[in-house]
Amino acid sequence: MQESMAQGCGCKVISGGVTAAAGFQAASAAAGIKYQGRTDMAMIYSERPCTIAGTFTRNVVKAAPVLWDRDMVQSGKTAHAVVVNAGIANACTGRQGLDYCRETAEAAAEVLQIPADSVLVGSTGVIGYQLPMDRITAGVKMLAAALADSEEAGTAAAKAIMTTDTHKKECAVQFDLDGTTVTVGGMSKGSGMIHPNMCTMLAYVTTDAAVAQPLLQKAVSAIVDETFNMISVDGDTSTNDTLLVLANGASGAPAITEEGAAYEALKGALLFVCRTLAMEMAGDGEGATKLIESRVKGADTLENARILAKAVITSSLTKAAVFGGDANWGRVLCALGYSGAQFDPEHVDLYFSTSCGEPLLIFTNGSAADYREEDAAAILTASKVIITCDMHMGDAEATAWGCDLTYDYVKINADYRS
Repeated sequence: MQESMAQGCGCKVISGGVTAAAGFQAASAAAGIKYQGRTDMAMIYSERPCTIAGTFTRNVVKAAPVLWDRDMVQSGKTAHAVVVNAGIANACTGRQGLDYCRETAEAAAEVLQIPADSVLVGSTGVIGYQLPMDRITAGVKMLAAALADSEEAGTAAAKAIMTTDTHKKECAVQFDLDGTTVTVGGMSKGSGMIHPNMCTMLAYVTTDAAVAQPLLQKAVSAIVDETFNMISVDGDTSTNDTLLVLANGASGAPAITEEGAAYEALKGALLFVCRTLAMEMAGDGEGATKLIESRVKGADTLENARILAKAVITSSLTKAAVFGGDANWGRVLCALGYSGAQFDPEHVDLYFSTSCGEPLLIFTNGSAADYREEDAAAILTASKVIITCDMHMGDAEATAWGCDLTYDYVKINADYRS
């Protein structure tokens, strides 16, 4: 499935993550920020300065690392490194939280011999706790000493930034640019407090392409609306959402300075990596057992297509029905109906399907279709459940991703701080 999707954007899927692109190194360390017996800090480093672009949470309450990174991106500065910790979010920590960002950057600058204002920072975990800066600075030194450009180092970094995630999330692709191979790789974390308009997610994407900052930002801003802003686990939008893309030009390919074929090729690769990471996060929602993919086609506008698709994957009743294997299609129609988008329910066709097999028509012409309840329920036992809504109004399409709602979601979040 991944390979066929990648071919659609002219890319080749390869193994790896943030170290797949030339010139990037990564490391992980066990600094004891909150967790014991596991790594909880990660670093990404490029000796060459990187053009940076990013998008951040739309929550009014923004964590200190979000403010720090947003200022760096908006200033047009280049970056050499990213330092990330898991366990404590450095959110709602006042002025001291921003001081901690500066101290982290200065610690990295000292050991890496780079400017402090070329260091991006990230945090994820419990809100309201102050960072133990003695452990953070000690962790930075361990990270710098462990930097490597191997695939294993990238994977270890992806594992180090997890909180309630059950597995690491990484992806990498390559494409040809004027005879030169260009690579895009990324890693992310996110499992709970996930909702459109970004989520409790950190995502870091690296590329060895050379690209002008305004073009890179334009691509990233467009891509996030099709990927990370189209996932939801629980309807909660985090304080720490961050997507950063770093481009160091180490491939030697011609610089991308204007829109055209080269720009579209890079944008397609970035889109594939971000979509893959977004789907991984949706499927790894806290307590989840199934990925739900909501496909809307035939909508009158792209905006309405996205609204309708999101409504399905954010419906708690639909999510609970999928968990229980109950093909209660009325909950899907109900979610479409309260989404805010206008449509004629008499003209909607609703299908259930899995990644393989023909779609099963569930609802048509304003009432239930002629199907066997056993067949519909069987589809809901799959690890990926696809719900397709054909609105028969136009040509606009959108896809959103979510997960089922299980008992374990409540268990995980009932005592998250402990």
